[in-house]
Amino acid sequence: MRTLAVIPARYASTRLPGKPLLDICGKPMIQHVCEAVGRASLVDDVLVATDDERIVRAVSNFGGHAVMTSPDCASGTDRLVEIARHEQADIYLNVQGDEPLLRPADVDKLVEALLRHPQAAAATPCYPVSAGQALDPNLVKVVRNEAGQALYFSRAPIPYDRDGEEQIQYWGHVGMYAYRPAALAVFAAHAPGELERAEKLEQLRLLQHGIGIQMVELPPCAPGVDTEKDLERVRALLGGENAENTAGAALSLEERLRRVRLVITDVDGVLTDGGLYYGPDGECLKRFCAQDGLGMVLLRKAGIRVAVLSGRDCPALRRRLADLGISLFRLGKVEKRAACEDLLRESGVSPEESLFLGDDLPDLDGFTCCGLGIAVANARNQVREAAHLVLNAHGGQGAFRELADKLLHARQAE
Repeated sequence: MRTLAVIPARYASTRLPGKPLLDICGKPMIQHVCEAVGRASLVDDVLVATDDERIVRAVSNFGGHAVMTSPDCASGTDRLVEIARHEQADIYLNVQGDEPLLRPADVDKLVEALLRHPQAAAATPCYPVSAGQALDPNLVKVVRNEAGQALYFSRAPIPYDRDGEEQIQYWGHVGMYAYRPAALAVFAAHAPGELERAEKLEQLRLLQHGIGIQMVELPPCAPGVDTEKDLERVRALLGGENAENTAGAALSLEERLRRVRLVITDVDGVLTDGGLYYGPDGECLKRFCAQDGLGMVLLRKAGIRVAVLSGRDCPALRRRLADLGISLFRLGKVEKRAACEDLLRESGVSPEESLFLGDDLPDLDGFTCCGLGIAVANARNQVREAAHLVLNAHGGQGAFRELADKLLHARQAE
């Protein structure tokens, strides 16, 4: 069985002309995407489909494979259809070329979805978003049936909470697709319908013609690049620098630790080992490290505030925070950047006086908001590379206590 990943890349982007070739830490953006997709274990080949010779040359320069497609292709899937006429595969992937922080594991999950659901002709990912994020028309939302298949995609916040009484979990869509050849054949055989033309969403063509799309749940995703601001944000994340908070950059690490007045920490994978445990009645259970708790107490006594930020909310976590006297927290927040900014405002602390402790890609947003980004020993490689300091301890095994000791030592050395 062959899985072919195709990365459509247009040079004439409206908001960011030449977007695939924009430099990010010494590499064109398209190279970051190609390398990420190439690290997926279930992908056999990767090629870039473009309508511009400049992109072909750039891809060739870093050892990639690019082919020219028609300039008349209206969407990435149209380019994929053109490729499929000449490249035989059992599964075709359409991966957007503006996702330089793409996780290879997410690509594998998409392929696995078609392998687990042989009746599905297509699959695409979704991830949890907040009600505030759901209002953004640039963020596509999806609703699903009980079998996890897409019912509809929209730029509008769906479902609509008419009475404002429901605790709705909204799901954002990631523009990455896995297709069987039959799905591409249906797509190629029909012109865009009313739904696709209105929403400007190519996947609606399949739904309108009865092709089911299996949804794949992912954890909160790192940002793509649509605007100049997005580009600077991704450069800061991949470069391991906080582009927005450069004051004090010439200070030594110990001097910067000495200035910290607020520690913002992630929970799963940092204060816990990352495991999700469920009791017999479905309640969420978490395992915390007692040493970490004492570290929080010691920091508070030294005048350093501790804030907890977690995309999950459960009674076990709230009980732990209550036991430790932690009153500064944001739970159930998937927009970590906005939550960090809110915590900084509430605590009255400047970014240069704060640090974020994390382990996975969504935590990179915390790194851009705070003066220091700290990673636990078992953090993802991109997080470790972006961090100012990587701890020796793993999440849930005393990592926070190790950080607390370093902060206290820096103050004593003053």
